[in-house]
Amino acid sequence: MAVTTHHWWDRASHNDTEPAATAAADPPPRGRSLGMGMATALVVGNMVGSGVFLLPASLAAYGGISLVGWVVTALGAMTLALVFARLGRAHPRTGGPYAYSRKAFGDFVGFQTAWGYWIAVWAGNAAIAVAFVGYLGYFWESLATNRALAAAVALAAIWLLTAVNAVGVRQGGRVQAVTTVLKLVPLVAIGVVGVFVMDTGNFGGFNPSGDSNFGALSAVAALTLWAFIGLESATVPAEDVADPERTIPRSTILGTAIAAVVYILGTAAVMGAIPAGALAGSTAPFADAAEEIFGSWAGGWVAAGAAISAFGALNGWILLQGQVPMAAARDRLFPRLFGRTTGTGTPVVGLVVSSVLVTVLMLMNYTDSLVDQFTFVILLATLTTLVPYAYSAGAQLLFLVTDRERFVGRRFALDLVVAALAFGYSLWMIAGSGYEVVFKGFMLLTAGIPVYVWMRWQATRDEMLTLPEDADSDDDGQVAKVIDLTATDGG
Repeated sequence: MAVTTHHWWDRASHNDTEPAATAAADPPPRGRSLGMGMATALVVGNMVGSGVFLLPASLAAYGGISLVGWVVTALGAMTLALVFARLGRAHPRTGGPYAYSRKAFGDFVGFQTAWGYWIAVWAGNAAIAVAFVGYLGYFWESLATNRALAAAVALAAIWLLTAVNAVGVRQGGRVQAVTTVLKLVPLVAIGVVGVFVMDTGNFGGFNPSGDSNFGALSAVAALTLWAFIGLESATVPAEDVADPERTIPRSTILGTAIAAVVYILGTAAVMGAIPAGALAGSTAPFADAAEEIFGSWAGGWVAAGAAISAFGALNGWILLQGQVPMAAARDRLFPRLFGRTTGTGTPVVGLVVSSVLVTVLMLMNYTDSLVDQFTFVILLATLTTLVPYAYSAGAQLLFLVTDRERFVGRRFALDLVVAALAFGYSLWMIAGSGYEVVFKGFMLLTAGIPVYVWMRWQATRDEMLTLPEDADSDDDGQVAKVIDLTATDGG
């Protein structure tokens, strides 16, 4: 760590005082509310949500190659899980991908990570709410035809869970633990039984999409990655995790492995139970598959489980949507109001602002069909998550060289290979998202630059105001020093 541009890193690692321009506010004391069970439930619950329950409909056009895509995505997701497990053990700080990226690459990359991840969270919440309404439509048919009513129900769920999480992290964690158990039961039942009664003819061929096998595989992998978004969930509220050095890596790896098995078995069973043409138009594919496998009585139970699953995932992601901007606000990279917390450490302002943005996004798109809304939003949210994933993998590569105190020993070669694979996988998935999504995602990320410029200007101005009265007589030396401190502190 001899490079001068990493002086702020050394100071942060030793809890010394940072310059006022970039100093992070001390986090308020709080209890460690999330143990191993709740942390694992947060990981599984945030992944096993809307994705697996609606994705079979989006994947129907690709046929049997979809299962290959699931396996490839599961392997790629596991490399990312190992990266976050290692980073979470070494640096258990609130913010997850944001904290690691800023520590490795400085303030601008840290801001870009927080900005992109924050967009992904609240945009993804819109997709999860769409899936929740889709499965409620199994019982309430008007939701499938009355789009204004569907939007109203989705928004009611969003604001109800925003209120729950505003009370405190522990309350959100309890909801997450209960809904995670309830959501796994129908998925496991269909996956285990369905693989024995499936009809492979329903897949419609290995690759009926018309694309090349590689092109179809890339598209499938980009879609299925949405179901693994959230594998980093235990790293984000790190200050609320009990024994984070042990709990975060274990819950991350265990949660990702559980989700991968459930996804592959469940998707295979659904695609084998329903002909591809019918599956493509289904708004509740798991419920329809349950009726084919077990009989008409099972559809309602599975639809209820799917609705609970989406509700639980929405709860978990709403819990996180205030955490990343709070961490960035402490470092003076987001507006200060995002760093305001209640006595329980809850970032209420971040929760509310994020839910307002979700509301706006849903109202802008409620005229589209549920499947169209879901497919577009998950691709956009996945892309803006992949950028923080790539930065996090790159951060571990840098730490392997510069932070030898924490990243050294017999695991060095393994950590190096895993981080390199995770970085390459992230780039491949970005490319697989498609030109339109990459373009719109890039525009969203670029739109944050004025916010960063504004925050840096405020920080520099505040630092200038603290200079001695005779600073002007020192040949601008003090001003140069302030600018130098700002530049070397991650700018």
